[in-house]
Amino acid sequence: MNLFDLTGKVAVVTGASSGLGADAARAYAEYGADVALLARRLDRLESLAAEIEKTGRQALPVACDVSDEASVKAAVDTVIARFGKADILLNDAGVAVPGTVEELEAEEWDRAMAINVKGMYLMCKHIMPHMRRQKYGRIVNVASINAVIGDKNPQLARHVYNASKAAVRGLTTGMAASYAMDNVTVNSIGPGLFESEMTENTLFKHEEFMKLYDMLSPAGRPGRRGELNGTIIYLSSDASSYVTGQHILVDGGTSIV
Repeated sequence: MNLFDLTGKVAVVTGASSGLGADAARAYAEYGADVALLARRLDRLESLAAEIEKTGRQALPVACDVSDEASVKAAVDTVIARFGKADILLNDAGVAVPGTVEELEAEEWDRAMAINVKGMYLMCKHIMPHMRRQKYGRIVNVASINAVIGDKNPQLARHVYNASKAAVRGLTTGMAASYAMDNVTVNSIGPGLFESEMTENTLFKHEEFMKLYDMLSPAGRPGRRGELNGTIIYLSSDASSYVTGQHILVDGGTSIV
C-alpha cells in the first residue's frame, strides 16, 4: 500500500499562479490527484492547467480573490460542480508586506491580514462542509518560519507578516481540534527562505542578508524549488492520517540556531 498515493483525490490549491503554490500543484498531479488551481491571475492558471493536463491529470483553473467571500464561495462551488468533492486544501495564497509597526500604514496591515488570515478562514469555511460530509479531508496551511522568529535587521522587518503567520498557526490548531473526529486533519508548515516569486524581488536582493543567511543556516543555503513538496504531500496523504494540529518547519535548520 502506497500511503502517499493521491490517485482519485481532488486537491484545491490557492496561490497556484506562481512559486511554491504552482510547484505544489504539479506535485499533487504527479502523485495522482486532480487539481483545482485558484488565484487572481487566471492567465497563469490556464497555462499551468494545460501543463498539468499533459500528464493525464485533470486541472481546473478558477479565478479567485481569497480575501473576498463571494469570490471564494463561487470558486468552491465551481470546484464541487466539476469534481463533486474536495479532498485536499492547500492554503498557499499570501503576501509579505515589509515594514515595522511604525512604518506600516493601516491599509497595508489590513490587506496583509485579509489575504494571509481571512483568506484561509474563508477557504476553510466553504470547503469544510464538503469534507465533513464525506468524512475525509486534508488541510495544509502555509505559514512561515516568521511565525516563530523575527528579523533583527530593520530593513527586513515584516511585522504584519509575523503577526499573520502566527495567526495561521492558531487557526490551524483550533480547526484541528474541532474536526479530527470528522477524519479531517489540519496542519501548517513553516517554510524558511525559499526561492520564489515573492522572495526573488525582496530578500534575495539583499546581498549581505543572503551571505549572513547562508553562514548561519545549518544547511548553508536557502531552500530550492520543490524541496517543500515532500512535506506538503506527506500532510496531504494517508501517510499522515494520525497527524493533526502540527506545525512543521521546513527551514534547513535555521530556527534551531
